[in-house]
Amino acid sequence: MDVNEFREFGHAAIEFLVEYLETIRDRPVLSDVEPGYLQEHMPTEMPEQPESWQQIMEDLKNYIIPGLTHWQSPRFHAFYPSQTSFPAIIGEMLSAGIGVVGFNWMCSPAATELEVIVMDWLGKFLNLPEHFLPSGKGNGGGIIQGSASESILVAVLAAREEKVRELKITRPDLSEGEVRSKLVGYGSIHSNSAIEKSGLLSATKIRLLDADDTSILRGETVEKAIVDDIDNGLIPFVCITTIGTTGTCAFDNMEEIGPILKKYNVWMHIDAAYAGAAFCLPEYAHIKKGAEYGDSINFNLHKWMLVNFDCAAMWIKDAGKLTKSFNVERIYLDHKYQGESKAPDYRHWQLALGRRFRSLRVWITFRTYGQEYIRNYLRKHISLAGMLLDYVNKDDRFEETGQSLALAYFRLKGDDNLTRQLLERIVARRNIYLVPAFYHNKVIIRFVICGLDPQEKDIDYAWNEIKTVTDEMFAEIEAEKSKTPAIDEVDAVIENLEIIDKVNVITDNFAKSITLCEEKTVH
Repeated sequence: MDVNEFREFGHAAIEFLVEYLETIRDRPVLSDVEPGYLQEHMPTEMPEQPESWQQIMEDLKNYIIPGLTHWQSPRFHAFYPSQTSFPAIIGEMLSAGIGVVGFNWMCSPAATELEVIVMDWLGKFLNLPEHFLPSGKGNGGGIIQGSASESILVAVLAAREEKVRELKITRPDLSEGEVRSKLVGYGSIHSNSAIEKSGLLSATKIRLLDADDTSILRGETVEKAIVDDIDNGLIPFVCITTIGTTGTCAFDNMEEIGPILKKYNVWMHIDAAYAGAAFCLPEYAHIKKGAEYGDSINFNLHKWMLVNFDCAAMWIKDAGKLTKSFNVERIYLDHKYQGESKAPDYRHWQLALGRRFRSLRVWITFRTYGQEYIRNYLRKHISLAGMLLDYVNKDDRFEETGQSLALAYFRLKGDDNLTRQLLERIVARRNIYLVPAFYHNKVIIRFVICGLDPQEKDIDYAWNEIKTVTDEMFAEIEAEKSKTPAIDEVDAVIENLEIIDKVNVITDNFAKSITLCEEKTVH
């Protein structure tokens, strides 16, 4: 492919994306393919000779697109959003074209320094405690990781190594192996699965603690777990608080938990993968109370701030604790500016060596939209979730309804099987996509505002879909009931049958008596 073909292919790709995103509402949000469908349309080996980009685009349209779940559809309401935007798409394209790998400052000074700048912008926009900011008075800083899972693992590993270094000084009687075997961390039973995985990958025990009846992890529960573990000879080293649980977007009580962790010298990580976006809204300032106790925090720009996946912001209170844990030197990675505060080598802040130029699309997106637009964008999503909840609350067939940020949830009254059946029928129709969760030990249906540019008409469409399926399901239930005799009718039938049986017995006995009399008469 030469530069002229690249230009043609690029124009065609942009036009394809424009058409795809403009008409995304016309597509069922879920595909109807079955496992293995694509293998029927693809050769078993890569082509020996070049193929034209026109043919490649045709195959994309004919075989790839039909097998996609359309995450950018405003009729996608499952999980949490993984949004994109036109500026972010342009930023992704430019980053791929420029093609730098910025593992240290020397590899591309602009890539490193732009990341420092946008992470400072974002931290200020989210009103984070100053100790996290690159421009703050302490040793804080920010980095763009790939995901919340990656950020949590980095925090757990850093906390683990910090505790090992600490106990080498305060408990010289313990070997390093003994220290590592006794380490224990904490999270909520409602936290993301990434917390459990971080325990597996860090070879440490992570306990999932019970939350209260509103899915919030409380300080008293955390302190009891810490005290019990210390009494049993274990060493608490980290607690991951969740701001925005997966099921109902509940917020762990950091105001209670923070002082307790400080008292026992336990690292506090804040997982705000989705809800962290709302830190920029003054009316939601309460959800970040207690963040000042945090040692590290993560938030996914690719969830709710118009930057496409993968783009997860992470800040740390003391960057030195991170670099001590991940620092591996090689002569070919040295440069004369290493160690300067304005030239961080981000390879010491992450699991991998190489890293993408993610800050470019963040910079382009932030400059294209600005703070005011982003705040209003979030408020609009919250309002749309409220609109759906209003519809649900007017239908007395539903219960356990609620809303947190742009997530609404509900269930049908009665047994869990009713709610499960409703969800299965909705998903089978493929017009909207919802997933279940548990709340108060009952199955609920989650409804999250997602996709590119959701509108009120999308909420009307979704509610009509939910109501239509609910109406059909209840109509079938009533029809089935009408086919089955009512309990009192069945009892009446049974009683009549018993009377008939008694009459038959009397009749038989009477007939036998007559026969006996006749026989005696003849005799």
